[in-house]
Amino acid sequence: MSGQDERLARIHLSAALEPGEPRVLEAVRLAGAEIVIDRLRRGDSLLDPDGRCRRRLDGVDPRALAERAAARGIDFVVPGDPAWPAGLDDLAGVVRDRRGCVPAGVWARGYGEVSTLRRSVAVVGSRAASVYGTSVAGEWAAALAQAGVAVVSGAAYGIDAGAHRGALAVDGMTVAVLACGLDQAYPRGNAAMIERICEHGLLLSEAAPGSVVNRGRFLSRNRLIAAIAGGTLVIEAGARSGALSTARWAEQLMRPLAAVPGPVTSAMSVGPHSLVRDMRAVLASRPEDVVELVGDMGVDATAALGTASVPTDGLSETAALVHDALPTRGPVTVAELMAATGLGVSCVLRACTELAERGLLAGEGDVWTRRVPRPASDATPDPPPI
Repeated sequence: MSGQDERLARIHLSAALEPGEPRVLEAVRLAGAEIVIDRLRRGDSLLDPDGRCRRRLDGVDPRALAERAAARGIDFVVPGDPAWPAGLDDLAGVVRDRRGCVPAGVWARGYGEVSTLRRSVAVVGSRAASVYGTSVAGEWAAALAQAGVAVVSGAAYGIDAGAHRGALAVDGMTVAVLACGLDQAYPRGNAAMIERICEHGLLLSEAAPGSVVNRGRFLSRNRLIAAIAGGTLVIEAGARSGALSTARWAEQLMRPLAAVPGPVTSAMSVGPHSLVRDMRAVLASRPEDVVELVGDMGVDATAALGTASVPTDGLSETAALVHDALPTRGPVTVAELMAATGLGVSCVLRACTELAERGLLAGEGDVWTRRVPRPASDATPDPPPI
């Protein structure tokens, strides 16, 4: 896209439109903002049935708006710009709950590079998060950031804030997508955190500077979070949580979706558990699961969780049989082991030798005693040389 007039027209629309207005936005994508504004001014009832957008156009000076934004360090980014988040293009024609489509542009503030969003995950969840939920959000976001994965969220209380702070704690890349203009911080209690994100990461919003939050703008914002990120992770969400809205957008955009399990007694576990139960989301039990989900095939695969090895792994059949027959305490004779296992004397002696080499048995000849090897961490270190 090129042309200052087209850019100004998109700035004009960003202030006059409710975010996520699908009819107008799809027309902008297909025909351009200048043509759409002309249609709106002519009273096009298909695009603007109640005339609300046309009336709001009259109250916006796009040049003055762009100048005020620039004075606050806020840029307006449109499709085709180097700083345009490419994932937003996947919203073309995608509508749910009367919201959707590619935004006319997004307002951006901060120093983060959009190119880092190629490897990114949206971490979302309840505002009324538990200690467990916020701990998981912070620790996992830090691990994701250290693995080179950008953390995207909405700067709200609870899980969002935990995720942003976790990424910031390790100097990782994090992006906050706000439902208000970038000239203000919402919620106010997170103002300091939002400023830190601006200094170390990136703030984005579809809403023009001066816009305040409302419920509809939060719901429209959720589609941007899902589209910008390479996948979505849900950590704690009630049955009607807004985080599930983001999850539904991720599904519709065919983005990977993961959920963290929680206590079955917690109302905040209902959302993640239902996503896993309905096979809509992958169960994530560690950050590596998420890295693998949003990473590059063949590059970010991680080792599967396995069962910890035990000293008896790999024993021969006869040695395992003799080991099972050993008393917990006290010595045992070869004759007693023969009676317990049904093995001949030579087989028992070979098994005892194998167990002794493994450190599982002590003794020789006719009398043996079970040994329990200590874990390596409990071993007494050798004394230093004199």
